[in-house]
Amino acid sequence: MFFNLLRWNKPSGRLILLIPAGWSLWLAPSAPPTANLITLIILGGILVSAVGCIANDLWDRRIDSKVNRTKDRPLAKGSIRVSTAVIILVLLLFLSLRIIFLLPITSQSICLKLAFIALFPIVLYPSAKRWFQYPQVLLAACWGFAVLIPWAASESSLNGGITLLTCWLATMIWTFGFDTVYAMADKNDDRKLGLNSSALALGKNAYRVVSTCYALTSVLIAISALSKGIGLIFWPIWLLASIGMQKEVLSLNILQSDISQSGKHFRNQVLIGGLILSALILGNL
Repeated sequence: MFFNLLRWNKPSGRLILLIPAGWSLWLAPSAPPTANLITLIILGGILVSAVGCIANDLWDRRIDSKVNRTKDRPLAKGSIRVSTAVIILVLLLFLSLRIIFLLPITSQSICLKLAFIALFPIVLYPSAKRWFQYPQVLLAACWGFAVLIPWAASESSLNGGITLLTCWLATMIWTFGFDTVYAMADKNDDRKLGLNSSALALGKNAYRVVSTCYALTSVLIAISALSKGIGLIFWPIWLLASIGMQKEVLSLNILQSDISQSGKHFRNQVLIGGLILSALILGNL
């Protein structure tokens, strides 16, 4: 029950946040990162992801019960009290903060500032579907911190130039793309409830926009890797991942925007993002 609240029963959602963090760590000037830093970033990512999930469910507990994909979530079903969820949320925030103070001393100040800034979009995002046509933009902003904080933890600054900028942009654009597909499963329920999503706002253009997002992601990651001077082994794997992203869009059935299709696409993006990460790791060796 508590695992469901934290979404730890669905590892794809945790991995798809940690993958850009890996991109950042392996593109940073001091790459390869230490085992200690990798461990702290993974723990921090898992904790912050859980915070976002609880905040989302607290905002949406009355809406989730009316949506087919989310009706069985603990807060929507009432199997966990709101007060209990709030206590867990505060505990996870404390543990996330504790992770920052385990980072190198020179990195703690900037990472703490970034963490506090990140809280704003993380807490605001769940409400965005009520007042903003493109709530996936806010989610993309949240994902952007998965690049900025690991970089700051590694380098004690955000002086990353074109390498950091393009990795950050690639992450946010990729996130907008895959979450637009994920939102397609909820289109009918969202329309009935008067909620917003990029899937609804883009309409028939959604697939074209997602394809463009993935193409931009590939180009931006390539620029980032090129500016970093990643080894040649990166490029054939990057090409394979880039083709895979476009193939995934082509395989989507416009007339069958259901949970199974969106879920499969989401999981496949985890694999493709992981493929790019493996290419960056190999390119650093």
